[in-house]
Amino acid sequence: MGRRKLNFWATAALIFVSLIFIFPILSMLVAPLREPGLPPPRGLDIIPTNPSFQSFRDAFSMVPLGRSLLNSLLVTGIAVPITILTASWAGLALTLIRGRTRVLIIGSLILLATVPVTAIWIPRFVLFDKLGLVGTYVPLIAPALMGGSPLFVLFYAVAFNRIPREVFEAAIMEGCGTVRLWWRVGLPLVKPTTAAIALLSAVAFWGNFIDPLLYLKNEEDITAPLMIHSLDQLVLGPTHFPVFLAASVVITLPIIILFFATQRLFQGRERGGSWLGR
Repeated sequence: MGRRKLNFWATAALIFVSLIFIFPILSMLVAPLREPGLPPPRGLDIIPTNPSFQSFRDAFSMVPLGRSLLNSLLVTGIAVPITILTASWAGLALTLIRGRTRVLIIGSLILLATVPVTAIWIPRFVLFDKLGLVGTYVPLIAPALMGGSPLFVLFYAVAFNRIPREVFEAAIMEGCGTVRLWWRVGLPLVKPTTAAIALLSAVAFWGNFIDPLLYLKNEEDITAPLMIHSLDQLVLGPTHFPVFLAASVVITLPIIILFFATQRLFQGRERGGSWLGR
């Protein structure tokens, strides 16, 4: 009875927390269906009286939203695979090395993860400006060359470390080189971690606002989050809030689709220490 009551209250708490997050999402999805120009509702307008898709048409007509979506897709499509590549390489290297070197590298990664992003804005801008890369997408993609985030490298290191070391040693004895060891042995055994890092990095690069604001100059080059800011400056008055929320729904939809597309990989099982009788 005690466990059943505990499960009941835990389920009730989860439902309550879910409802807290559902209401803002529901408001964002429903508000664009209101006609632009109408006064905002006083309460939560679950079903608009006269649903209309005019707000979506206005969002694409007021600013080049479609072009900005393609720009974001280009940046994210290049940056995410590079992030997975570099983070998994570094994570596997951390798994294979031993001794003080490994401890020193892990400590450095943890230290780097605590550095505020704002602390590197000016040095990075000066560096890319000296290289003549301001106004290009290179500064936006450059973090992917370093694993995207120190945490992504640590995630891979933990995942690879759960694979019995005998698996790597046997592959090396069979003549596996470093690249083949990573591609044929290590990476297939950590698919859930790869899916998680792909999703997290996609969210980071897709929703990046500061870097496009700092490095991009031309309107035809700016990404979707920065275009939303431009739309916010153009849409004046609270009666046009459906247009702004319509654009928000449009740029949020690709990440939602990616989340559901990676669910199958999340359901996979990684090989832990219990494999091979351990």
